[in-house]
Amino acid sequence: MSEPILELKNVTKWYESSPERHILDHLDLTVSAGDAFAIVGPSGCGKSTLLNLLGTLDAPSSGEVIVSGTPTGGLSEKRISALRAEHFGFIFQMHHLLPQCTALENVLVPTLALADPPDKKEVSDRARDLFEKVGLEDKIDSRPSQLSGGERQRVAVIRSLINQPKLLLADEPTGALDEANAENLISLLVDLNKENGLSLIVVTHDHEIAQSLGSIRTLRNGKLESTS
Repeated sequence: MSEPILELKNVTKWYESSPERHILDHLDLTVSAGDAFAIVGPSGCGKSTLLNLLGTLDAPSSGEVIVSGTPTGGLSEKRISALRAEHFGFIFQMHHLLPQCTALENVLVPTLALADPPDKKEVSDRARDLFEKVGLEDKIDSRPSQLSGGERQRVAVIRSLINQPKLLLADEPTGALDEANAENLISLLVDLNKENGLSLIVVTHDHEIAQSLGSIRTLRNGKLESTS
């Protein structure tokens, strides 16, 4: 049996302003290769906080976050950044593209965080293949201001995949998209999960999107409950 990609063990999260309120309460979670599920719950329940902890963008108040067998507690930020770049891809509601960079340059930014710098030609060729896969091969040299909202979000998806992550974490990835672009984006992510074994966790308020992932977990009172 292969080692889990990610584990949360007895994770609790609170903030110094209100330590008596646990955003996450002694939460356990294991994510293995090929897993795909949506995280739903009311606004303010801690979904984005949980996603940040899963992606090592934040640290728990107590408990352990383990990435491919490596406990992250006590690691330097440089080491955590390298683990994050190697194992995770991120898609956010807003694309967060650098306005001064071309689409291709934006996509290549995550490669700069890898502990072992990749071959420049190899990673550039991979990026061009991804641009072609999402129908943006003619936009490689465009800057974000020259792209539509849907095109910018597709560039963000390519950026999330450039390091060939094992796990993709998406926080309301369709929130800024129209219905057609939202459907296309989720379809692409589901295909990547089924065809390439990419593990996928999507935070969403959209029940149809959640259902398309095949499994739904509800965050309630700091705990994750399986609802499908």
